[in-house]
Amino acid sequence: MNDCIVIIPTYNEIENIEGIIRTVLSQHKPFHVLIIDDNSPDCTADRVVMLQSEYKDRLFLEKRAKKSGLGTAYVHGFKWALERKYDFIFEMDADFSHNPNDLEKLYNACHLGDADLAIGSRYVTGVNVVNWPLSRVLLSYFASVYVRFMTGMKIHDATAGFVCYKREVLESINLNKIKFVGYAFQIEMKYRTYCKKFQIVEVPIIFTDRTKGQSKMSNLIIKEAIFGVISLRLKKLVNTL
Repeated sequence: MNDCIVIIPTYNEIENIEGIIRTVLSQHKPFHVLIIDDNSPDCTADRVVMLQSEYKDRLFLEKRAKKSGLGTAYVHGFKWALERKYDFIFEMDADFSHNPNDLEKLYNACHLGDADLAIGSRYVTGVNVVNWPLSRVLLSYFASVYVRFMTGMKIHDATAGFVCYKREVLESINLNKIKFVGYAFQIEMKYRTYCKKFQIVEVPIIFTDRTKGQSKMSNLIIKEAIFGVISLRLKKLVNTL
């Protein structure tokens, strides 16, 4: 059985979904792909079903009843992957902001290197972001500065959504306790990994903003991240994390 699964949550990604699937599955490393679709009105899931006949036993689909948030989609995918004994479990966006050619870099950091969690980092070697407005870059960059200050994690890109986990990390985390959905979900997963003393390594990547489809960013997601970090830190201090 293949040891790697790439989890890609989708909602209205019909413009990107076929391209991202084909590109991931054409990599030298024979990855598997799991799409978690939140009943996209644009029929994203139907396109995935169409491609499954071409990529039998490599492309999988879990279709949920409604839009329920990024965090819950990944938790759903993590549980699915753990049940099927994958050793390396990836998170990745559908919109090509994460370059599929970097998947093997993350894999090697975990498989050949010392990483238990490998992060595709936008900020570990400066600011490697293309096509974002300055306001968005500053928001993302200083969010990670804020997270480092509040949590003590020595991570430059705490909100990164392009990562590879060894299965042992996800097995050690009570996934039923994960409640955050946006930036705060990404921070929480890294913080729980950090608190369990796993090795976290940042792998430099270039992040390119989407050219097709619409961003899912919202003010609610930003607020969740700000106050979510405080909540996580307090839970750690009173030993209820």
